[in-house]
Order: sequence, then structure tokens, then C-alpha cells
Amino acid sequence: MADSPKLSERADDAGRVRWRRFAVLTLPAVAVTAGLGIALAEGALAASFAVSGQQFKVSAKSLEGEGFAQYGSVDVNAREELIPVAVTAIREAKLHSLCQSVVTTLPIIGDISLNLTAGQKAPVEASNLFVDATQLSGDAVFTNIEIGRDASTLDKGPADAVGMQDLFAQQADTVSITDLRQTAWATNAGTFKLSGLNMNISKGKKECF
Repeated sequence: MADSPKLSERADDAGRVRWRRFAVLTLPAVAVTAGLGIALAEGALAASFAVSGQQFKVSAKSLEGEGFAQYGSVDVNAREELIPVAVTAIREAKLHSLCQSVVTTLPIIGDISLNLTAGQKAPVEASNLFVDATQLSGDAVFTNIEIGRDASTLDKGPADAVGMQDLFAQQADTVSITDLRQTAWATNAGTFKLSGLNMNISKGKKECF
């Protein structure tokens, strides 16, 4: 017995992509991807180099900074994957008892830790410091802070410390953080002066925190 027209139409519909609905669902994602691509081309995103596939940890007994800005952005790795980060930018910074660590797991050998310490006596000094982080904690004090400012209008941090238009950001004249702990993908600085620098590599997992 031949299929009725209605049954035939239903069968055709079941195997057919509903293109209008598909377009409605995919257009926002395409627009976001295109927007990020344009932002990358214009240098509006955090990435100034391809980040590695490993995050690292940084701690400091204290940090004092002049010209603070913080905003959301995106890093890019060598596979061109986008990684969301919170960029902390400071025009002039001093850090006491700095520690930086990264752990690499190798076949057969296991965990290998690289540890860097500096600023035990004289502080570590940095200018135009940018940290692309996924976590930050400590006890912080800000002066003249502005919370909720458009990221594209920031003007208290380094000259290049601006994000994309309409995104949330905050800035302050000065920042002071004690017991600083952060996990990051990348750090950039115009100058980075590390007094009493000490670096070592050891077997096992040895992190700053």
C-alpha cells in the first residue's frame, strides 16, 4: 500500500535539516568567533605570543603597584585555541619574595618542577606589567577604584591596558596586595628587574602554593 502524502511528508521532514532553525542557532556563535578574530587582528586581545599548554603559579609576600587596570580577554595557544583570561595590568609594580613555579610531567621520568625565586631582600621591579591569569587571591587595598568601567576606556594602567568595548573592567590609582597567589598563562613586562634571582629544576611536584 502506498504511503499517504502526510506520512511521506513527515518522513521527509525527519531526515531534513531545518535550515532556518540551524541558522538562528549558529549565527551567534559565528558572530562571536568573527568578533574575536577581528579583535586579535587589531591587537585588542591579550595574546602577544602563543601561550604554552601549561599554566604556572606565582606568589609574593606583597605587591605594590601604581596604575592598576583589570579586564577580561583571551589568550591563544599554538593550536589557535582561545583561552579566556583576566588581565591584570600595572604601570609600575614592586613585589617582595616572588616565587614562580611550573610542573611538567614527562614519560618515564614523571613530574619535573621549575622554580624561580627573587626579591627576598630588594624587591622585584616591573614596568608595564601584564599578567594573563585564571585565578588570583590575597588581601588587597585599592585607592580611587572604578568598578564596572567599559574595558575600552581604561586610562590608569599601562598605555596598552585596554580591552574590548562593552566588556566589564576596573581600575585604580594604586593597588597593594599581601599574600598574593595567582595562576596564569602568561606574563609580559616592559622591564622586569629580579634582584637575587635563583632558578632550579628538581624532580617531583614542588609549587609555590
